[in-house]
Amino acid sequence: MFASGLVFACYSHFAVLLVAAIFGVISPSGDETGPFKSVEEAAIAHLTPDNHRPEIFAFYGLFATAGAALGSLVCGFVIDYLNLTRGYTLEVCYRSVFVIYMLVALLKFVIMMFLSDSCEIGDEDEPEDLSDDGEVMNETNNLLTGNTERSPKRGLSNKTRHYLPRLLAIFMLDSLGYGFMPPAWVVYYLKTTFSITATTLGLLFFFTNSFDAISSLPSAFLSKYLGPVKAILFTQAPAAVCYIIAGYASLFGMMAVFLVLYYTTSTMDVVPRTILLTSIMPRHELTKVMGMVNIGKTFARCIGPIFTGKLAEGSRLYVGFVIAGSCTLVSDVILGMNFLDLDGEIQRKQSVEASF
Repeated sequence: MFASGLVFACYSHFAVLLVAAIFGVISPSGDETGPFKSVEEAAIAHLTPDNHRPEIFAFYGLFATAGAALGSLVCGFVIDYLNLTRGYTLEVCYRSVFVIYMLVALLKFVIMMFLSDSCEIGDEDEPEDLSDDGEVMNETNNLLTGNTERSPKRGLSNKTRHYLPRLLAIFMLDSLGYGFMPPAWVVYYLKTTFSITATTLGLLFFFTNSFDAISSLPSAFLSKYLGPVKAILFTQAPAAVCYIIAGYASLFGMMAVFLVLYYTTSTMDVVPRTILLTSIMPRHELTKVMGMVNIGKTFARCIGPIFTGKLAEGSRLYVGFVIAGSCTLVSDVILGMNFLDLDGEIQRKQSVEASF
């Protein structure tokens, strides 16, 4: 993160910036990507009993999104101050933001050095999870017979192989739509359509991210009392409709309202989705599973911008909003038809009091 920020602060060559963005995991969507999110989610799930995961993941999302909101606000003011007041070029202004980015990276590094070893998922956690999945006897038989092909250390458990491909396909469809209109393209659309200032953009995304952060808390309630699958459906569907309508808004005020409504409800599915995955997958496979899911979602998001650029060239960028919302609605229908029965099982696990 520090190295990529240094490159963006000092260089302008596209190829150099592209390499730095890839290795530094700088995402045009503005979301957490790469290996970091997978490791964080796995560690939190490892440290938290089932009956407290909705609340803990809600606060995890709250603080992450609140940080993004603050970053949007600061970025907008810094750029306008340096550009309009101090007279620096926009390129210099944007480079200055990456200096702040580097300082944040150093602060994160220092904090992470003080994390406890309890955050790590070791082999000692495996027997408990294998027992939960009913696989200890199978593993013992495999060892006695010399058959190690299905050992969890060499691959994924039967339960994971059953659920993961189906859920991954649904999540990738949702991410495919999201990739057509990520925040970077939304900013471009707002800038070119309504000709607003960087400060206005910063304020808008400060409010959208603030509402987004606050919505993490009720999403935990929905996940716990409705079940994660129902919670995903009840939050994603309205968000998708708001996003489609936003694409047809002719006034900035109307656009801002529907964007706020979208961001308020769209990420309310993050906590339920994480609860769904961490509740049905064996604990010792969580890092592997979360990594696969995030890789799949990131790959799906890469496809959309290719076509979004063509839409922008033809002054039809609003179509990106329609495609994004439609993909989300279709993924919700598939999820509801195939996984609604998991809610009962997960709610039973959450009802058991547990402590470490």
